[in-house]
Amino acid sequence: MKHLRSLSGLLDFECAARWGSFKLAAQELHKTPAAISQQVKHLEESVGFALFIRHPRHVTLTAKGQELAITVGRLLGELSAKVGALQGGDEEAILRISTTHSFAIKWLVPRMHRFTKLYPELDIRLDSNDAPVNLDDDTTDVAVRYGPVSDGDPDILFHERLIAVYSPDLLAPGQSELTLADLPNFPLLYEKTPESWLKLLNENKALKGKYDFSRGYSHWGVLAQAAVAGQGIALVAYGIAAQDILKGSLRKINCRSAPFGSGYRFLVNPRKQDMPKVQRFRAWLVAEMNEMSRTLN
Repeated sequence: MKHLRSLSGLLDFECAARWGSFKLAAQELHKTPAAISQQVKHLEESVGFALFIRHPRHVTLTAKGQELAITVGRLLGELSAKVGALQGGDEEAILRISTTHSFAIKWLVPRMHRFTKLYPELDIRLDSNDAPVNLDDDTTDVAVRYGPVSDGDPDILFHERLIAVYSPDLLAPGQSELTLADLPNFPLLYEKTPESWLKLLNENKALKGKYDFSRGYSHWGVLAQAAVAGQGIALVAYGIAAQDILKGSLRKINCRSAPFGSGYRFLVNPRKQDMPKVQRFRAWLVAEMNEMSRTLN
């Protein structure tokens, strides 16, 4: 296995990979295209495989070149963030939050103005990403992640419950609400698998019936939006639907919720857990989650 003896070509390579052009990379880096090409050639010789396919007027990444470009781009981003933090000298002024797409869109963003009103001095950086988060680097201070939870876990923010919701647009003229008896009349929307619907129906002794489990969604946020759009009755995590219920965009069917073993956990960069900005954000999240819990009946 060959080892890199110099990192000087990685900057040129990453820039050329982004532009798909030695000429445009040269303009950004204030070098000549020939210098960029030479650096990339030396890098290819060092790693032992081709990074680009050369065409008459442009270049394209090879499969291995694409993998390396993703890694180098990420590492350069982390390096830039660290340098920026050190240059700024005020790490306490920036709060970097990572969370999932659905939680960010349907829960956190609609409430975030309340936190920034309390702490207007904080610069908020929100990254919504369903991929696993690395809390050992300085690109993330805190993360809110959804997944299996167990009682007694000190990181738990909220143990989810699944509820059946619908848009008021589904009500017939003169109809005041939908009940379990109305389920066979509409498509039943679910996340990934209808298994949780079967658990809710079992909890409410309503398994007998002809139900339409024809519409599944990959994310809670998309599922909630489908329910708001009146595409059917959805079984959704309460935390995701709570804001829409509060606004009146969704209504809850009055029945027992489905058993569920997932929820939200608060994760912290171990080097930053004692920082005031982290403690304030966690305290605010806990207060908001507790307030939401009181609205679940």
